[in-house]
Amino acid sequence: MRKNKWLLAMAAPGALFLLIYAYTPMLGLVIAFKRYRFDEGIFGSKWVGFQNFEFLFATRDAWRITLNTLYLNALFIVIGTVSSLIVALLLNEVRKKGLLKFYQSALFFPYFLSWVIVGYFTFALLNYDSGMINKLLESFGFSKIQWYAKPNYWPFILIIVYVWKNIGYFSVIYLASMMGIGHEYYEAAKIDGANKWQQITKITIPLLTPVITIMTLLQIGRIFYADFGLFYHVPQNTGMLYETTDVIDTYVFRSLRMLGDVGMASAAGFYQAVVGLVLVLLSNWIVRRINPDNALF
Repeated sequence: MRKNKWLLAMAAPGALFLLIYAYTPMLGLVIAFKRYRFDEGIFGSKWVGFQNFEFLFATRDAWRITLNTLYLNALFIVIGTVSSLIVALLLNEVRKKGLLKFYQSALFFPYFLSWVIVGYFTFALLNYDSGMINKLLESFGFSKIQWYAKPNYWPFILIIVYVWKNIGYFSVIYLASMMGIGHEYYEAAKIDGANKWQQITKITIPLLTPVITIMTLLQIGRIFYADFGLFYHVPQNTGMLYETTDVIDTYVFRSLRMLGDVGMASAAGFYQAVVGLVLVLLSNWIVRRINPDNALF
């Protein structure tokens, strides 16, 4: 303690933040097993066992929202990682610092936009009467599309919007890792006659594998947590799109708003956390069996 007092002092604000906002609220997990009443409080409410979980999974929509959550989040992880790596590789080839900063800023800017604003941008593009996409379709002689009445289009739309908003954040992480790779590796490869593609596949990607693995494991841990802003604000909470855009988080939010069932909402959050923990442990175990150096722990 005395030897590392300054390091501990630097870590104290972060540790205090986690204690207050991550660990203390865990006491409220008991709500998932109670019929919560505001007048009786958390600990005074009646225990109901797993009734809240039964309500969550007994509905006819349980399979749909679970499948949508897993399917879309898996696509986000795969497509987001690949696209971020490609952008990072392209940025790594930019030699002019001013141009590189401009590209980084332009790519990173959407990450700071709220999903409410992104939802309005999307609506401006896809609106049936005045949307830019329909105007372009009309100019080329095609019929306008009622985007907010066609659920089959929305997995692709959500992927595009997700990648557009987050690609800057992830590409900067991978770019920073690339900058840490020693130039001697590339110089030796050039001497041996390796072209740019061979340098990428034989040097850059293998040395980035630990970072890619860690980022993927962290995302897998939240695969049962959907980005509420993306799934709620971008489709504008349109009932006709629930078939492909409704996920666990949006379903629980609507149930909580209409029914006021805090116990069911807490049960959903508990379920997501437990499954996320299991998936992280399982994924990390698989990675550790293949290559222990790339494992998260």
